[in-house]
Amino acid sequence: MPRRPGALRLMLREPLAAISALLVALSVLAALLAPWIAPHDPFETNLMAIMQPPGGEYLLGTDGQGRDMLSRMLFGLRVTLGMGALSLAFGGALGVLIGFAAAYFRRIDNLLMRLMDIMLSFPAILFGLAIAAIFGPGLISVVIALSVATVPLMARIARSSALTVLGLDYIEAARAQGMGDLRLIWRHLAPNCLSPILVFATLRFGQVILLGSALSFLGLGAQPPVAELGAMASQGRTFLFFAPHISVLPCVAIFLVVLAFNMLGDALRDALDPRLRV
Repeated sequence: MPRRPGALRLMLREPLAAISALLVALSVLAALLAPWIAPHDPFETNLMAIMQPPGGEYLLGTDGQGRDMLSRMLFGLRVTLGMGALSLAFGGALGVLIGFAAAYFRRIDNLLMRLMDIMLSFPAILFGLAIAAIFGPGLISVVIALSVATVPLMARIARSSALTVLGLDYIEAARAQGMGDLRLIWRHLAPNCLSPILVFATLRFGQVILLGSALSFLGLGAQPPVAELGAMASQGRTFLFFAPHISVLPCVAIFLVVLAFNMLGDALRDALDPRLRV
């Protein structure tokens, strides 16, 4: 019987999937290496080089205070990706725990899912406004808002996957052998629910970045002089008719990163779903 290719190899066979994986890898590397590859200090102002167009000493031009756009975008990408990763990690972990608890302990299923329905009725922007009103605007407020908004979505995915796995024969066999609840969840339930959770997390990461950038654009996220892509786009709108690159370039960066994560999530879904394998 011929050996089937692994999920990663199968995913990278598709040109769009390979391009999206490369773009994601380059974005992460650029964010991690920003202090070493940035050509200028992202906070250094040069009043003699205000709103310079791309080219010359400043490859992507300068902003309204003469700061290097390329350096600020590298550091802004770092903040944006970090904000998304923290939000997804906290909200995703809590959502998975709630989803598994709802699926495994059926007595609390209805209570937990109705609570998730209530949370789903509030948009992430509204969470951001409410949390910013309590704690004040800043990255911490955005991370809290995006984490809270991620919990019910991840809980639904985890619960749906867990219910499917719990109906399989090997779960009943493990219970018949006297395996405890926590051990059964850790050894059998969680590993077999990993694929759909991973796919959703990849797709959700792009959404979280977009929502976080939107909140920063509205002034609820990163505060000056912190470089963040959404905040940079907001600061550049004042000069949109004189120096459009100040606002357009961060928007293009957000678009490319979100598109790359969405395409990567689709490719990962196709690779991990055995029904779609050839």
